[in-house]
Order: sequence, then C-alpha cells, then structure tokens
Amino acid sequence: MQNQKIYDIVGIGIGPFNLGLAALCAPISSLTTLFLDQASEFNWHPGMMLSDATLQVPFMADLVTMADPTSPYSFLNYLKQTDRLYKFYIREDFFVLRKEYNAYCKWTINHLQNCHFGQKVTRVNYVDGVYQVEKVDQSSGISETIFTKKIVLGTGTAPKVPNFIRPAEHKNAIHSSAYLRFKSTLLKQKTVTIIGSGQSAAEIFYDLLPETENGLKLKWFTRPDRFFPMEYSKLTLELTSPEYVDHFYNLSDAKRKQLLGKQNSLFKGINFELINQIFDKLYELSVDGEKVNAELMPNCQLNNLTVNTDGKYQLDFYHTESEKDFAVETDCVVLATGYKYNEPSFLSGINDRIIRNADGLFQVHRNYAIDVNGNEIFVQNVELHTHGFVTPDLGMGAYRNASIINAILGFEIYKIEKRIAFQQFSVPDEIQENELSNAELQLSED
Repeated sequence: MQNQKIYDIVGIGIGPFNLGLAALCAPISSLTTLFLDQASEFNWHPGMMLSDATLQVPFMADLVTMADPTSPYSFLNYLKQTDRLYKFYIREDFFVLRKEYNAYCKWTINHLQNCHFGQKVTRVNYVDGVYQVEKVDQSSGISETIFTKKIVLGTGTAPKVPNFIRPAEHKNAIHSSAYLRFKSTLLKQKTVTIIGSGQSAAEIFYDLLPETENGLKLKWFTRPDRFFPMEYSKLTLELTSPEYVDHFYNLSDAKRKQLLGKQNSLFKGINFELINQIFDKLYELSVDGEKVNAELMPNCQLNNLTVNTDGKYQLDFYHTESEKDFAVETDCVVLATGYKYNEPSFLSGINDRIIRNADGLFQVHRNYAIDVNGNEIFVQNVELHTHGFVTPDLGMGAYRNASIINAILGFEIYKIEKRIAFQQFSVPDEIQENELSNAELQLSED
C-alpha cells in the first residue's frame, strides 16, 4: 500500500442518503471521500416517477438542509440556480414533486467531484488497519483497488415479492418499481389487480382509475383491515426526532420488535389527500348510475399465484376477518409489496469485523456503525430494528449523515439538535433520581 492514496471515507451506493453524505462531506477540506455506484447514472425510483406524485416529506427534507441550511447543495439553492425559485414560491406547496426531487439530486451530483457511477464493488478486505475496496469499471471492465479508513454502506433496498411469484415465469406479475415501464402493457389488458396497502399501491390505482371508463377492470387488494392513511399530526411527527431515536434505541430487542409491529401507519400508510382523491374519483365515476369498474377489498392475504390454461392468473386469497379462502382471476398483477434489504455479497471478506444480533442482523451502534470498533463501517437505511421507523425517512437522512461525519471526525462539525420535541418519550432523569432518593430514604427509616 506504499504510495497508495488512502481515503478517509468510501461510500458504496449512491442513493439519496449517501448522496447527502457526499454533499455534506464536500466542503470539509480535511476529509478525502469517494462514493461509488454500479448504476450508470442516478435515477431515483424511475418506475414510479408519476408526473404529479410528490414526496411525503416537506422540501426541507432535502439532502443537506436539516444538517446545514447554508449548504450550496440545498433544494432552495437548486431552485435559485435553475431559475425556479419564484415558481416554487408562488406554488405555495411544501411537498416537492418526485420528478423534481430526482432532478435536484442529479443537479447535486453534477456539482460534486466525489461521486462516480458505473463502478461495481466486488469485494472488501481489511489489511493492516485499512479497508481495501475492489471495484470494476462497468464500461471498460478494468479492475482497481481503493484504500480507505472508513466505509459507509448505502446500497439501498431491492423490490420484495412473495416467494411463490417467480419473475422469470410470471412475466405479467410485476413489482410496482417497474410500473411506468410496464404501463403500456397493462393498458392492453382486460383486468389488472394491484396488491399492497401503501403509497405506491394507491398511486398506481389512482393513475389507472380513469382507464376503467375505457373498459379496464381494476382490482385492489390489501391485507390490513382498511386503506389506512399515513399519520401526519404534529405531535406524531415529533417521533421523527433525535430523542425518540435515543428512546427507541435504548429499549430491549423484544420491545422494539413489538413497537415496530404497531407503527405501520407512521411510515407505511397512504397520503391522506390521495385517499380522498381516490374516493372523489370513484364518486365521480359513479354519478351516472353505472357500476364503477373497480373493486377494493381490505383484509385479503395473498397466498398463491398460479397460471390457468387460458394464460390468466389465479390469485388465491384468504380473508382474514371472514376466515374464508377465495380465488380471483386476472390478466396482470402489480405487486406494491415494498422493498427489503439484501446484504451485499462483497461484505463476506470483512464479515469478521461486523457485529450481529441473535437474528443475524447488523448490531448497529447508536452512531450507525456496525463494526467491532464502533467507528469504521457505517450503514444507511438498514437500522430499522435498532433505530426505529424513521430509518427510511428522507427527513432524518441529514441528521444521520451529520452524526456519521461527526463520529468519523471525532468532533461536532455539524450541529446536532439533542432535543426538539415537547414530549418526553422516557421517564425523565430527575423523576428517576427522586424515586431513587425516596426509596433510599424509606430504607433508612425502616
């Protein structure tokens, strides 16, 4: 490794979270950083880039603002530099269009020198106190080894589909992430069925709903007992705070699992306004007295998919409240079944440096590190089981990145708010101290 450049940070994967980290690292002259992604370019959920779809968080949840409002990589500066600031001001809407957020991220990449695409990481090793990151240039096929002191994993999540659905065999059963690419095929079918309870399912249903006037039969099945909205009240939003993360992190594994099982409406629900728009459109379609060519059914658990002799799909459901099995026939299926984290195979070379819990998941430190020393390998959007439902929230990305940078530097270069909520999520220290003092007093009296 003599005469080899050793980076302070190498980020693997360039989604919004690691891109935010790259932007926050850029002005720190004492840090040398490099970010790699195997894709040829940045493109955030292109299969769901519907023209009118918005983020579910306000514009301040951009790449950098919540860590550094003065950053040149803020969304507001992007608007200013692209002559769109006054248009956004007049629009008077805090929620950014998804396609505009994607354009903002691409603009940021074009202004950074530390982000490189078309670079596939194949293996990571640890030798003499330094991580060796082996990569292959996707265009030239040339291999290279990069040396770094710290690694930040931002490889993201992959579409999740039921085990009984095999994409190679079931070509008309697609994941929502491929919706726009597949939409022209869907519009040629007689029946389209959507599976899922979240925002993606709702957006696709609403997008296809006008086509029911042209003969398309649209069905939407979801396992929960209702099409539930995302909770967005202000006191609930206080749960997306540093002190709630502290509170959640310090709970037992069992209690954290229990809480996550009850918090779906905090991060997996549907935008309240979109639910109303869907109802209003259904109402509009029903005014002339004709039966609306759409079906919505909650409490439906999909258990199997088979292909009939006529090439149609048979979907086998179980109704969780009626406790009855039933089957539905359809031409196409859209699976809005979410995403899951797949651990990258390139980590096998440093598996002995990673700590895990009893379930085999990363044992993530409070500072987002997963290595044995607690300050070398950091993760983005993998810590749901340790840090709570705010893990995938874009609004907490800058906070997490500020925490990672401060941990790596060993001092606070980005100010981190310790307390922002009016609520107390744990028993206050002073109450515990009073109870302890009272208990000691009682013992002395006895």
